[in-house]
Parts: sequence; structure tokens; C-alpha cells
Amino acid sequence: MNPHDVVVVIGGGLAGSEAAWQLAQRGFKVRLYEMRPHRQTGAHLSDRLGELVCSNSLGSLLPDRATGVLQTEMQILGSLLIDIAYQVQVPAGGALAVDRDLFSQQVTAVIEAHPNIELIRQELTAVPHAPCIIATGPLTSPTLARELAKLTGQAYLYFYDALAPIVSYESINMDIAFRANRYGHGDDEMGVGDYINCPMDRQQYAQFVEALRTAETTALPAFEREEAKFFEGCMPIEQIAKRGEEALAFGPMRPVGISYPNSTKRPYAVVQLRQDNVAGTLYNLVGFQTNIRYGKQQEILQMIPGLEQAEFVRFGQMHRNTFINSPTLLTESLQFKAREDLYFAGQITGVEGYAGNIATGLLSGINLARFLSNEKPLILPRSTMLGALCHYITHCEPNHFQPMKANFGIIPEPDQPIKNKRQRYGYYAERSTRVLNDYLDIAQQHAVPIQSITVD
Repeated sequence: MNPHDVVVVIGGGLAGSEAAWQLAQRGFKVRLYEMRPHRQTGAHLSDRLGELVCSNSLGSLLPDRATGVLQTEMQILGSLLIDIAYQVQVPAGGALAVDRDLFSQQVTAVIEAHPNIELIRQELTAVPHAPCIIATGPLTSPTLARELAKLTGQAYLYFYDALAPIVSYESINMDIAFRANRYGHGDDEMGVGDYINCPMDRQQYAQFVEALRTAETTALPAFEREEAKFFEGCMPIEQIAKRGEEALAFGPMRPVGISYPNSTKRPYAVVQLRQDNVAGTLYNLVGFQTNIRYGKQQEILQMIPGLEQAEFVRFGQMHRNTFINSPTLLTESLQFKAREDLYFAGQITGVEGYAGNIATGLLSGINLARFLSNEKPLILPRSTMLGALCHYITHCEPNHFQPMKANFGIIPEPDQPIKNKRQRYGYYAERSTRVLNDYLDIAQQHAVPIQSITVD
């Protein structure tokens, strides 16, 4: 393909923005289609590219954590969005959290300013015949979703994804709530943590759980009234509460690593809040995705010690999340098996988490550019986190396919077992960086099929 011909990217979210930039940087003219603001979704609030609609965290920064490994790999591969994330970072202990407004503003500005990218604010209702990346995410429009179902020859899978509430900092009662990171990780020189913790004793916790279990939830829109299937990694708190009285205490409200100030006593349960913007005026309730009706939601969440007078900037809500059956449809390069100039990226592939969405946009953009330049695709080694993710979503059992976040459970184990978990994770991190750099060096030096290269 002539680099002056046009490539189409559908979707201006994390994956689509990254994919478009990767193609444009390689000299291809890109038409990036984003339907907002002319057609809004049930979760987005603006028309900006790369808008974060749930948490503002891209996962752990620590190099020996799964998302930390993935972030390092994206830096090596030259990701635009991970670079922007570091520029607009806000304090969050060992996590890469961003000011969501600054993040989306900067992504939009960079994309709009690129001479090889034409941003078109229009809904595409059919898959174009031009070389294309589909990165429409979990909220793909119903019209395009029907077209994609025809293209794939099968119905879509789906689950329901829920958003966490956000409160204003000034409305948090800091006489009850206190700052601390788990086990003191990331504390400043005064021993003060980034997270705000709202502690509960056993009685307060029991009353809170009972309120969640009996709360009325918001009715789903008519077009979404199918049997709801929830993703385990983003389960609404009311659904967790229904699993048993202690389920939340062992989940998002686990008190491990948290003690009361100037004490070794641990709360029975704790709700953590994480900074959501650079100014430090907004905080989100970590792991508190919910679909409880707004009035009742405020009443229940104000039962949390320290949030009795909380001002809610955004209530939790739930929306449909659509994704394709990637194990039957995609190769590890994210290429559509039935059409070689068509690629998919982001959450629609079944990859979960912001970092994973950006990473698959990055890889799909690189691989479509390589395909159009008659180069072999990058099939990353499974000992890299991105390689492991792409292998998982394309080799999982199709009948039981569920979205997957970056995690060490999908990485091949060491040849020699390492019993200490911290040492084992450190080994995974070191191996990933070494293997990826060696792989890219070989791919650049040798004109051989990339997938035939073996790197230990």
C-alpha cells in the first residue's frame, strides 16, 4: 500500500487514539472516526478522545506488578498515551493515576494536531472496505454492532460494566477518615499516604452490607434487557454483597495493610478513596462500582464513616460492555482471520483495563502498518505481558471466553520454580524487558517471519 493512501480507525477511545497515532507516525494518512458528541454513549461525559469513564488509575507503577510490566513494555514500544499518562500523573501510592480531564485534553490535542490524522466526528454504521482498525470499545453503537455481528457470523458476547462514584474532597470528614497506603507503600517522608481511608467496625460493616443487599438498582435500557453477565474484575458492590456477608471484607473493603493512625489496630473493613484530579479536589471510591438508584445510592454511601456529608460529583452507574469472541476470530497480531487488512483493538477484543486497551491499540497500529508495508507482524513472546494477553484472548476456550486483565497468571512460569512470590514477579519483570528488547532487535535485523523467532 502507498503510505499516502488512507487507513481508517473507528473509535477515539484509548485503543483507537493510540492506534491512529502509531499509523500516522509511520507515514500513513489516517481517518479517525469518533461518533461523539453527535451520538453519545451511556458512560462518556465529553467529546474528548481517550476519555476515562471508570477509574482514573492505569494500574500499578511497580515494575514487578503485572500492569507495571505492561507499562514498561508500552514505553519500549513507543506508546503515546502512556507517555501522556506520566505527564498528567496524580499521587496514588504505587499506582499510575491521572487527572482524567488533563489526560483526555492532551490526547485530543495531540491527535488533532497530527498532520497525518483527520478526525471525523461521525458515526460509521458499516465496516469500510479500506484498511481498518476497529476500536469501538464496550459501547459500540447498536447499528455498527449489528454489522459486526454479520461480519463475524456470530452473536456478540456481553457483560455489564459499572462505574465508581466520585466525591469532592472538601466534603470528606477527615476527623474520621485518614490518609494511608497499604503497608505504607509510597508514603511520603512524614509517613502520610495518598489514599483516604474510611474505616468501619464490625457493626457498621454489617449494617452497610445489609443496605447494599436490599437496595433497588437502576433499570437497564430496553435494548440492554438481556440476562446480565458481570465481569469478575469489575463487579458492582451490591452484587458482591449478595455473595455473603464477608465478601466485601475480603474484596474491595479488605482492611489488610491498613491501621488506625498512631495505632496497630486494624479496622474491620475499610473504604479507600483515590485522588481523581491534579488539583486534589475530587476522589473516587476505589472498587465501588455500583448500579444502585441515585437517591438510595447517596443514602447508602453516606453510611460510610467519613462520608456522612459527602458531595457526589458522579454517582455510580452501569453500562453494557460488548466484545467479540476473539479466540475464534483473531490472530495474535490482532488481525481478523477472515480479512487480512482488518484489525481489532481495545476492550472489544476482550482485553480489560486501561493499560491493556492502550497496549492493544499500540500493537494493532504497528501491525497494520507492517502489513501494509509488506512486513511480517509482531507476534510478541508469551513471556511478555502484552504477548501473553494477546495469546490468551486468541487461544482461550471460545465457549467460556471472559475478558482478561494483565496478570501474572497468564505468563509462562520460570523453567526453575521460584517459590517466593515477590522474587518470582521480579523475575517475570526482568525477563519481559529482556525478551522484548531482544525480540525487537532480531525483528529489525532479520527479514524472517517474526513468529518463527524464539527468544529464551
